Amino acid sequence: MLQQIIDRRLAGKNKSIGNRERFLRRYQAQVREAVKKAVDKRGIRDIEQGEDISLPRRDVSEPVFHHGPGGTREMVHPGNKEYVRGDRIKRPDGGEGGGGGSQASDSGEGEDDFVFHLTKEEFMQVFFDDLALPNLVKTQLAEVPEYKTQRAGFSSDGTQANLHVMRSMRGAIGRRIALGGDARRELRHLEQHLLHLQQHVDSGNGLREREIKDTEARIQLLRQKVARIPYLDPIDLRYRNRIRVPVPTTKAVMFCLMDVSGSMDEARKDLSKRFFILLYLFLTRHYERIELVFIRHHTQAQEVDEEGFFHSTETGGTVVSSALVLMEEIIRNRYPTSEWNIYGAQASDGDNWHHDSGRCRQIVAEQLLPLVRYFAYVQVAEPEQNLWEEYAQIAQTHRHFAMRKVLEPSQIYPVFRELFKKEGTPA
Repeated sequence: MLQQIIDRRLAGKNKSIGNRERFLRRYQAQVREAVKKAVDKRGIRDIEQGEDISLPRRDVSEPVFHHGPGGTREMVHPGNKEYVRGDRIKRPDGGEGGGGGSQASDSGEGEDDFVFHLTKEEFMQVFFDDLALPNLVKTQLAEVPEYKTQRAGFSSDGTQANLHVMRSMRGAIGRRIALGGDARRELRHLEQHLLHLQQHVDSGNGLREREIKDTEARIQLLRQKVARIPYLDPIDLRYRNRIRVPVPTTKAVMFCLMDVSGSMDEARKDLSKRFFILLYLFLTRHYERIELVFIRHHTQAQEVDEEGFFHSTETGGTVVSSALVLMEEIIRNRYPTSEWNIYGAQASDGDNWHHDSGRCRQIVAEQLLPLVRYFAYVQVAEPEQNLWEEYAQIAQTHRHFAMRKVLEPSQIYPVFRELFKKEGTPA
């Protein structure tokens, strides 16, 4: 029977999913570079959209055969107003038409850049390619554990799709041997005895003839008994048994700490929000089982929801340690380190009450870093104030603590990639 495979994946009219995926894999470097340029032209809030990508024609051109310069050829040209019979036409340089897609030309033909549209999902996939949470490991089972299906022998009931023919036939053979073994042995013995009687029968010997008839009747009875044993019985059927077993799951929580004090002007707050928006998109799109904790602080720290974190206008003085203390309290109360991968990201302008920066270094180094797998600090101001100096001491002794500066929107994405790149991947 001819087997037919129908691809029912959703695809637009006149589009080939396979060819599109193959194209994106083949020109991955050019597409990534085009996405990077597109990111520089749009705001962070507009990142989660599709994009029209332009690739230079030379990058996607295929090798072709064409006539090289030189040689003698005969051809027929269409008529024109410039030349008459017998005129010599100068051959174009390089054996092909001049001009290009980006420069004006008074002769030859040009080619535009190759333009195609990246969907929202494709754009975000390229945008976050080669990024991952550092040091992420699998912990114990979650409250709603994940399951995987694995083989668990055979069972006597199941669906026809799981029927194991060889095991069923093996069981049927064993059953027939067990039920008919004695009868077959007796049958073979009686058949040999009957043959012996028939070979040594004496005419007129009624006893021998009666014995032959009794033996034949017994043989017939045994053959019927053996014939009644079914070749395949429902109790012989064996089905592949599969069970669901819980597997360790990756549980992670990301703490987002943002300074909203008076020293953070609107431009710096906007940079901080852009960084956390990018972090938020990255986490929610790539990790299904991850929780986000948002903490805003001035002189006091407060846990807020997503809306309050990105849009609240509250402001005040600057005591950074209040946010760090609140982060530790939340970890102790809700996220035991034996079950959770804990991460922290902090954004500030580096300004802090001068007596508090030393305490911040102590809290991070002695209380938070032993609990977290990675802590990233982003400063949105150029001057290296007291908080930066204290954190620099931590960075020298702790590999899972990283600190960078972001001074303008165009630096957010490169710094983000540098902080969360996969191991062994260039930023």
